[in-house]
Amino acid sequence: MGSVLLLNGPNLGILGRREPEIYGTDTLDDVEAAVGEEIASLGWRTRSIQHDGEGELVRAVHENYDTVGAIVNPGALMIAGWSLRDALAAYPNPFVEVHISNVWARESFRHESVLAPLADGVIVGLGTLGYRLAARALVAKVPR
Repeated sequence: MGSVLLLNGPNLGILGRREPEIYGTDTLDDVEAAVGEEIASLGWRTRSIQHDGEGELVRAVHENYDTVGAIVNPGALMIAGWSLRDALAAYPNPFVEVHISNVWARESFRHESVLAPLADGVIVGLGTLGYRLAARALVAKVPR
């Protein structure tokens, strides 16, 4: 049975309470359940990890090479998370980068991701629905 790594970065542990006008009211538990629904038909499970520190996220990537793919919301680490970028460069499976808000409609410092050039796809601005869409993309991309 395969697992999908659901990796969330800084401040995403407080989804549902954090600036709901930007990020909505779904919690990280809601996101995990939604991804689980999308991948259940394949017998896959969700391996959900959230950390506010970049080092812990790097370690999580290194320790989860056995997953079939990953959904990664790096939060603000998309901007200058170089060690996370390097960890994902070595990750042997497909990953999709997700951002809940439309980063290009926000402050200019959010307009470039150091991870996006490595990702198999990037989904932005669709709220937590983006995680479901990322799961669907992994279902299509991962060979079975």
